[in-house]
Amino acid sequence: MSSTNRRAANSRSAADALTFNVAGLLGEPLGSVRELDVSSPPLDLGPDIRQSRGVTGKMRLSRTNRGLLVQARLKTELDEGCSRCLREIDYPVEVELEEEALPSIDLMTGLPLDTSAEPDVLRLTDHHELVLEQAVREAILLAEPIAPLCRADCPGLCVVCGQELAAGKHDHPDEEVDPRLEALRRFRAPE
Repeated sequence: MSSTNRRAANSRSAADALTFNVAGLLGEPLGSVRELDVSSPPLDLGPDIRQSRGVTGKMRLSRTNRGLLVQARLKTELDEGCSRCLREIDYPVEVELEEEALPSIDLMTGLPLDTSAEPDVLRLTDHHELVLEQAVREAILLAEPIAPLCRADCPGLCVVCGQELAAGKHDHPDEEVDPRLEALRRFRAPE
């Protein structure tokens, strides 16, 4: 591949990378299958979430009596912050898609089909293209962790000084206790 072609392939938008022409598959008999590799640059997930790498994975397209069954296993990484120690991390995310994609144009006549009966179904474009950008974006957003961790046993930050507890042992002098609470000291567990 020449350097010009490599640059052109790298500069593809996520929308282009997640658009697949399926006209040939739609013309084949029921049960026909295509397996494709998926590779896309990072998607625009909104102002609060960023991907640290693009989307990669495998996709299987199966011809059905109504259109296509789309099954995909995709991976990416999100730019997150550990919820305990606040360190920036690349959080791996795996998503699975299983969607039915229906045509918007009749294959035989070329006339538009009535799509009002099933408005929420994934539709092929009028050029028989499968556009997965929105479906992949939604799957990644749903897979975003609520409280990402850099590792399962992350100790977090010291509540007194804010130092990372994983950085090593540190000690703080005992604080003076309010005289009204002094009686509680005798309930302290022996060291």
